[in-house]
Amino acid sequence: MAIVSGVNISDDQLVEIALTSIYGIGRHQARKITRESGIDLNSIRVKDLSDSQLSIIRQKVDASNLTIEGDLKREVQLNVRRLGDIKSYKGNRHRLKLPVRGQRTKTNARTKRGRRSTIAGKKMAPTH
Repeated sequence: MAIVSGVNISDDQLVEIALTSIYGIGRHQARKITRESGIDLNSIRVKDLSDSQLSIIRQKVDASNLTIEGDLKREVQLNVRRLGDIKSYKGNRHRLKLPVRGQRTKTNARTKRGRRSTIAGKKMAPTH
């Protein structure tokens, strides 16, 4: 496995896709980095890269002035904590572990609310 910015990227993937495994680098930035380093986008995989090409990619990622990995995670965490400290609506939703951006919660939001649990004594609506 190749290591870029302290992250192991998969050998079997295309370079563009493998770079997206770095937190903070999406498809657009990955495509931009590979294009700037002079690597063919569609055909080359990480395992086929030479050491010089891999070092060029590492330099481009480091020189891109992107906030990635731990710094970005810390920044996002501080932003969420700030919203909670100022008692905003979004901060309250984060604290309650509910959807933040206006989604409905009566029927959906299972990933946020967890598994459905049965409540004793609750009657189902008649089905006739």
